Amino acid sequence: MDILPILTTLRRHKTAAALIVLEIALSCAIICNAVFLISKRVERMDRPSGLAENELVVIRYAGIGQNDDAQAQAVRDLAAIRQLPGVKAAVLTNQVPFDNSSWNSSIFLEKDQRDQTTEATVYLGDEHFLDTFGVKLIQGRNFNTDELIDWEALQEPGSELEIPATIITRDLAEKLFPGENAVGKSFYSWGDEPMRVVGVVDTLIRPNDQGGSEGAYRAMIFPVRLSGGRTVIRTDPERRQEVKQAVVAEMEKLNPRRVLMSDKTFDEIIDRWYQADRSMVWLLVAVCVALLVVTALGIVGLASFWVQQRTKQIGVRRALGATRGQVLRYFQTENFLLATFGIAIGMIGAYGINQWLMSHYELARLPAIYLPVGAVALWLLGQLAVYAPARRAASVPPAVATRSV
Repeated sequence: MDILPILTTLRRHKTAAALIVLEIALSCAIICNAVFLISKRVERMDRPSGLAENELVVIRYAGIGQNDDAQAQAVRDLAAIRQLPGVKAAVLTNQVPFDNSSWNSSIFLEKDQRDQTTEATVYLGDEHFLDTFGVKLIQGRNFNTDELIDWEALQEPGSELEIPATIITRDLAEKLFPGENAVGKSFYSWGDEPMRVVGVVDTLIRPNDQGGSEGAYRAMIFPVRLSGGRTVIRTDPERRQEVKQAVVAEMEKLNPRRVLMSDKTFDEIIDRWYQADRSMVWLLVAVCVALLVVTALGIVGLASFWVQQRTKQIGVRRALGATRGQVLRYFQTENFLLATFGIAIGMIGAYGINQWLMSHYELARLPAIYLPVGAVALWLLGQLAVYAPARRAASVPPAVATRSV
């Protein structure tokens, strides 16, 4: 089909054509970035934690102190919990993933090193930590009982206790000792003495990582028995509520003075943590759908208006031998050209919006793949939207068209 007559017609309707081009350009620019933001949010929500998420219950208490030693109370609590029916493992730890806690520490490879090599989050727990969380050990071993340190003793004034061993994540091991086996190597973090790596776990996410940090999986576990914190229990998924109630009852019996702060399954913790992300995803989806609907209605409205205005022209073409298919293709080609102009401008706008988001919100660069995908989507939308008005134009009989002058 000759495109020159189409361009001539569009030049005679500059305002209407420009409005559609601008509408498509704006939709292209916004939708490309919105879809990118949606994908980043979904990617963030799909991040593996490295834990047995559907088997965990997390309980937190305050005010557990009585007249006896808090450390001894914590030992008795864990011993009692581990004896309850349905409990596979239990540990007292300082923080859990998808929490607002932030126990982080700098790491140095040399004792007198001026600048840190990296930093990582710190989990504290006894030899039951790995079994409770379901973390997969891929190198080395678990903690030995003679490596465990009591938190209370570690915090005593003048204490000379040092962390004798640590288990780190694979991501941290690759950062500290790239291409090497980290087991048996040492680094400095807490205290003046080196910490020896005795094991490496596959995956363990930071508690409050927002999804964009380079060290999201840089974590280390220290063999420290706590006197307070978060009690994590592992059980069968279908028994979580039953076990949670049994643990709460047992803890109440052991120390009625304690105050229950929270008791949640790990799924509930994750659900709450990602609530804002889900809301953002649905908001962006609604924005995309609204833009697509408005763009489609604009194309339909303009095409219907042009069909009405060009009734005589259509009739003349039909009288001169133009087929219905040729008339249909005319309007589809016209819409394709408008969409192409709009998409070209929209691609520039998409990168402009992305640059602004990068500078103000630390968003990643928009991958080029989103531009052709967005272009194809808008081209298809344009063709679908213009089809009905174009079909009406193609179905006008030549005799009726010529009498409608």
